[in-house]
Amino acid sequence: MGSNLEPVPITSQKHDPAWKHVQMFKNGDKVQLKCIYCLKMFKGGGIHRIKEHLACQKGNASTCSRVPHDVRLHMQQSLDGVVVKKRRKQRIEEEIMSVNPLTTVVNSLPNNNQVVDVNQGLQAIGVEHNSTLVVNPGEGMSRNMERRKKMRAAKNPAAVYANSEDVVAVEKNGLFPKKMDNHIYMAIGRFLYDIGAPFDAVNLVFFQEMVDAIASKGTGFERPSHHELRGWILKNSVEEVKNDIDRCKMTWGRTGCSILVDQWTTETSRILISFLAYCPEGLVFLKSLDATEILTSPDFLYDLIKQVVEEIGVGKVVQVITSGEEQYGIAGRRLMDTFPTLYWSPSAAHCIDLILEDFGNLEWISAVIEQAKSVTRFVYNYSAILNMVKRYTLGNDIVDPSFSRFATNFTTLKRMVDLKHNLQALVTSQEWADCPYSKQTAGLEMLDCLSNQTFWSSCDMIVCLTAPLLKVLRIAGSEMRPGMGYVYAGMYRVKEAIKKALGKREEYMVYWNIIHHRWERLWNHPLHAAGFYLNPKFFYSIQGDILGQIVSGMFDCIERLVPDTRIQDKIIKEINLYKSAAGDFGRKMAVRARDNLLPSEWWSTYGGGCPNLSRLAIRILSQTSSVMSCKRNQVPFEQIINTRNYIERQHLTDLVFVHCNLRLRQMFMSKEQNFSDPLSFDNVSNVEEWIRPRDLYVDDECGNSDWMALDPSSVNTMLLRPLNDETEDLGEGYDDYEIFSFGKDSEDENTGDKLLDQ
Repeated sequence: MGSNLEPVPITSQKHDPAWKHVQMFKNGDKVQLKCIYCLKMFKGGGIHRIKEHLACQKGNASTCSRVPHDVRLHMQQSLDGVVVKKRRKQRIEEEIMSVNPLTTVVNSLPNNNQVVDVNQGLQAIGVEHNSTLVVNPGEGMSRNMERRKKMRAAKNPAAVYANSEDVVAVEKNGLFPKKMDNHIYMAIGRFLYDIGAPFDAVNLVFFQEMVDAIASKGTGFERPSHHELRGWILKNSVEEVKNDIDRCKMTWGRTGCSILVDQWTTETSRILISFLAYCPEGLVFLKSLDATEILTSPDFLYDLIKQVVEEIGVGKVVQVITSGEEQYGIAGRRLMDTFPTLYWSPSAAHCIDLILEDFGNLEWISAVIEQAKSVTRFVYNYSAILNMVKRYTLGNDIVDPSFSRFATNFTTLKRMVDLKHNLQALVTSQEWADCPYSKQTAGLEMLDCLSNQTFWSSCDMIVCLTAPLLKVLRIAGSEMRPGMGYVYAGMYRVKEAIKKALGKREEYMVYWNIIHHRWERLWNHPLHAAGFYLNPKFFYSIQGDILGQIVSGMFDCIERLVPDTRIQDKIIKEINLYKSAAGDFGRKMAVRARDNLLPSEWWSTYGGGCPNLSRLAIRILSQTSSVMSCKRNQVPFEQIINTRNYIERQHLTDLVFVHCNLRLRQMFMSKEQNFSDPLSFDNVSNVEEWIRPRDLYVDDECGNSDWMALDPSSVNTMLLRPLNDETEDLGEGYDDYEIFSFGKDSEDENTGDKLLDQ
C-alpha cells in the first residue's frame, strides 16, 4: 500500500451497510475504499460499487473471493431494495413539496397558547408516525422563508422541524421512515433488559435473522409458547446443529481435526472442561463436564481426553491442544504413547499470554503501565473528560480490551502511542485549561504524564518489544485462518524485532530468555516446524539449506502421522520435487499464489504431482495452534450441575449443546473485527485495572459521572485497524541462526530467572 494513503475514519453519518466492510483512505484530494476481506482497493465508484463487489454481482466491480456468505446475502438484499427505496423516497419528497404539515396545523390553531399533535399532518403526506410531536404556534413565516424551508425539506424533511423556533420538542429525524421504529427499538430494549442479555446480543447474526423472519410475517405474528421453545423448537435446533456438525465431520478425513480442551471457572467457582473440535470448516462443541473434583488428577484427564479421541476416531485426530499446566502435560504425553499417530500440544495463545505476563512483571515496564493506568482511570470515570478525549481521538477509545488482562496492558499502551499526538493536543488545549477537572490532582498528573517525553519513549520501546507478540497472538488465536503454518515464523519475527530494538546481546537476551522459558516446548514441536517447512511463503524465501531442526520436525511428522512405511518413502521422494519447485510447483501461477493462497489451499491446487506429500501437508496446515472458546451463558451449565432429574438433565444438556455450537458458528459467520467498549461489563475482567476509580478522585466535585452524559459511541474505529493482512509482515528472510537456536548460556539464564522472580 502506498505511503501517501492516509486512513480516514468512517463517520456515523454513513448509514449504508456496506460501510461496515470497507476501510477509507485519502490520497491527496481523492478518496479510496478498501475491501476488508480481499484487500482490493477501489479508486472510484463509491459505496454502491463496493456493495456490488461484496454481493458478488458482476457489473461495475469485480467480485470478492473472500466475502463471508452472510455478508454477501446481506449486500444482495440491500441492492435488491435500492430501487424500491429510491421510488419511496421520491414519492415522499414530492408530497412534502406539495404539503407543509407544520404550516397547515399551526394555521388551524384557535389561539397561540394551545399545544397540538401534528401526527395528522404527518399522516397527510403519507408518513406514519407513532409518537407525538408537540408544537407551539408562532407568528408564521414570510413567503421567502417558507419557500426556503420547503426547498430544505425536499432534501431533508426533518430540517423543517429541527430549525424551526415553533417546535418545542421534535423527535430527531422524525420524518425518515427508518426513525419511525423507535417504539420497536424500545420494545426490543425492554425485552433484553428484562432478561439481562448483553448489549452486543443485537450484533448477533441470529438476532438479525429473527428480526427479518418476524418482519416477513407482518401483522398477525404469534409468539412461540414456553412449551414450544422447550419442545419442538429445541428438538429441531438440536437436529439442525447436528447436521451442521456432520458437514464438518465429512471434511475430517481429508483435513483431520484438532481436539481443544477448554478449562474455565464459573461464578460459583466450579471448574468446567469443554471439549471442542477444530477444522477449517468450523469449530464444533462436543461436550462439557464438571471437573472441580478431578482437575488435579492427570489420570482422570487422560481418561476423559482418550474417550473423546476414540469417539471422534483416532485416524481423524491430528493433535490435542490443552493449556500448559503440568497435569495436562502428563496426560498429553501419556496420550501420545497410547495413540502413536497424534500429537499433544500446549496452547500457543496461552504460552504467549504467559510471556506477556512475564514482560509486564519487569520493573521498568510495570512502572510505565502504572503511569498509563493513572491516565485511563481518571478519563474513564468522568463523562465530561471521556467525551473530551474522544473528540480529540476521533471517537477511538484509549483502552483497548484484548485476549486477557496481560494482553490488554500492551494493546492499550499501543493504542495510546497511536493516539499520542491527539492526547497531547488535548492537554495543551484551551478547552482542557478551562476544564475544572484539569485543576484536580489527577488532572495535573495526567498533564505531566502525557507531556513527559521519557514516558512516551518508554512506551515506544515497550510497543516495539511487544507488538510482534500481539500479532502472533492474533494469528494463533484466529478462528478464520489455521495458525499452524504461521506461528513458527511469527515467533522468529518476535525474537528478531527484540534483537533489532535492543542491539546488545546482554540486553535482548533478558527478553529472549523469558520467551525460551515459556515457548521451548512449542519451538521444538514437530507440528510447528513442519507447518513452517510446508508453508511455501516461508520455505521458498530461505536462502541456502533449511535448518536441521526444522527438517527433523518434518521427518518426525511423517513418521508419526503416516504409519504406512511405503507411503513414508513416497513422501520423502516427493519432498525433493517440492524443494526444487519442480512440475506444477514451479508454475508462475503457483509462485504468485505462495503469498495469496492459504498454505493448505496452495497444496490442494498445485500439489497434484506429489499426492502423498500433499495429503500430509493439508492435514498439518489445516490445524489451529491454540485453544479457542466463545462467550458462554453460564446459567445452563450451572443448571445441569445442580439438576438431579435424568430427563431434565438431558434436556439441559441439549440446550447447552445448541447454545455453544450457535455461539461458535457466530464466530465463523461474523468476519468483522470486534472493537469492544472498555466500559462494557463483558470486558470488565480484562480492563478493570485500567478503568476502576482511584480513591484520589472518588468524589465528583466538579460535575458528575452520569453515563447518560456520554456522547454516542463512534461506529467506526477504522483509523486504528491493521491496514494489511497480519501474515504479510512475516515476509522473507530467515537466516539468523542465533534466533533459531533457542539456546541459553548459564549467565544469561540466571539473569532471566532473576528477572522473572521480580
